[in-house]
Amino acid sequence: MDNLNNSLNHPINEEINRLSSIDSPPKNEPVNTFRNSSHEGEFTSKFRIENPKLSVQSLRAWFNGKLALKDINLEVKEKRVTALIGPSGCGKTTLLRCINRMHDLTPNATAEGKILLDDFDIYDKQSDPVLIRRRMGMVFQKPNPFPTMSIFDNVAAGLKLNGVKDKTLIKEIVYDSLQGAALWNEVKNDLDKPGISLSGGQQQRLCIARALAMQPEILLMDEPTSALDPIASSKIEELMTELKKHLTVIIVTHNMQQAARVSDYTAFMYLGELIEFGPTDQLFKYPKKELTERYISGKFG
Repeated sequence: MDNLNNSLNHPINEEINRLSSIDSPPKNEPVNTFRNSSHEGEFTSKFRIENPKLSVQSLRAWFNGKLALKDINLEVKEKRVTALIGPSGCGKTTLLRCINRMHDLTPNATAEGKILLDDFDIYDKQSDPVLIRRRMGMVFQKPNPFPTMSIFDNVAAGLKLNGVKDKTLIKEIVYDSLQGAALWNEVKNDLDKPGISLSGGQQQRLCIARALAMQPEILLMDEPTSALDPIASSKIEELMTELKKHLTVIIVTHNMQQAARVSDYTAFMYLGELIEFGPTDQLFKYPKKELTERYISGKFG
């Protein structure tokens, strides 16, 4: 795990940005489906984070004209784990997709409000969605290693796609990323084998290594253990505890015990609204809202 800090301190982003700027043809201004809110007001979250890494302000999002997120205000502390909990369909994944601008890619999906990353509005007209996604790694519910690629190439895919050709640099980052994902010792003699030859838990850690290779500042995890057995799940949870020493983690989970174990802060969502947010211990032991208490006590789900 000592190598995780090394992988996150490679000058890879500078190298990628340099390569992207060489002989790049002029681009048409991208279509921005994130509108400035016409009802913007002062950010009034009841629980405030000092100097947040990420600040979601008055966020609303639609699918096919249906409102999916309703005035979400949320602040995320740097180098901590923030869990999003709530029943299916409450908007947790939609919020995650808005945070890394994947919502843009969904047909007939729009949103309005602000999302600030280090005080920079990621939906500003001048922002580049590709550069934003480089700063935010994404790990999905189901492990999705590239089926035709080896373990090594799965981790190196993002680097190569962004024009990095230095084989020594790529090899070093792959090594550090696999170390950072607590997978190196299990695969170091099998790097040429297909990524899909690994077990489900190993595949998920491979996907985490693939995300780490791009040196994200924030790691977004959408129910990363829901398809895994308890042993594999515990390894991912242990990994999250290590990861937060170096980056910010936001996890969507249906498992309230998992949220209580791994997160520093928890946000409870219901029907597209943020019902309650605060330190995890406080929210689980002393919920302020009756709806929160009913959900965490299992009275509905």
